Amino acid sequence: MSKGIIFSVTASVLFAVMYFYTSLLPPLSGEEIFGWRMLLTLPCVTLFLLATGEWPQVTGMLKRIARTPWLLIGLMASSAMFAVQLWLFLWAPLHGRSLEVSLGYFLLPLTMVLTGRLVFAERLSYLQTIAVACATVGVAHEFYRHGSFAWETLLVACGYPIYFVLRRKLHTDNLGGMWTDMCLMLPAALWFVIRGPLSTADMAEHPALYLLIPGLGVISALALVSYLLASRLLAFSLFGLLSYVEPVLLVAVALLLGQRIAADQWLTYIPIWLAVLVLVLEGARHLVRQRRRSV
Repeated sequence: MSKGIIFSVTASVLFAVMYFYTSLLPPLSGEEIFGWRMLLTLPCVTLFLLATGEWPQVTGMLKRIARTPWLLIGLMASSAMFAVQLWLFLWAPLHGRSLEVSLGYFLLPLTMVLTGRLVFAERLSYLQTIAVACATVGVAHEFYRHGSFAWETLLVACGYPIYFVLRRKLHTDNLGGMWTDMCLMLPAALWFVIRGPLSTADMAEHPALYLLIPGLGVISALALVSYLLASRLLAFSLFGLLSYVEPVLLVAVALLLGQRIAADQWLTYIPIWLAVLVLVLEGARHLVRQRRRSV
């Protein structure tokens, strides 16, 4: 379990880095950034699978598709769900919708915990229950402030649990499944890149793009691999609760970019940050227990 926690936190940090990274990529639009991200991430993930000996997962997935063609329908559905989430993550900061998406990530662990209880009959530990209670206070306050949730918020909070449940039901919750999902995204990614190609003048005005665009692919590949490994190693509920780390880091990025937390928002963020601290404590306890067992 300790490896799963490490992978989850690493993924959250890398996603936060990528959230900030979008501010370095003008004049690219959110759709173009998504396109470049997919086109560059897939080769990085492929190299990772080859280097780590995980490539048989891909060949195994392709054999499954050949044996049961209907599986391709499920894969297309999971790929579309994943693509929408990846696009929204890059689109929101460029269109003034970061707070709505961040709120969706704040809600996500609660919807993941609820899904884990209803679909997989998982139980929460004592500390996880405390974390859920703290987070519920913050989320309830945010709902009280706004009275409703934006479509971006609901898409993140409800879309990801459905995506992960579908992957587990299809038995594609592995790196081979992720590689297949990304392959199915390539036509849309290629369309976004071709539709808005960078001109020579754009590159001359922003020469850093020669390095920043490939860097986007590397960061994205490492983040996705860490995230999927965490989803495979952790219980569904704990995996969902650890997702709180990411929105906290996204808020830090927003502050770094000049945004500020309003006075009436502190009752939203403080309980959620307390939930994160509780989860860190639980993670530390797991590490201590494992070390004692290994001694």
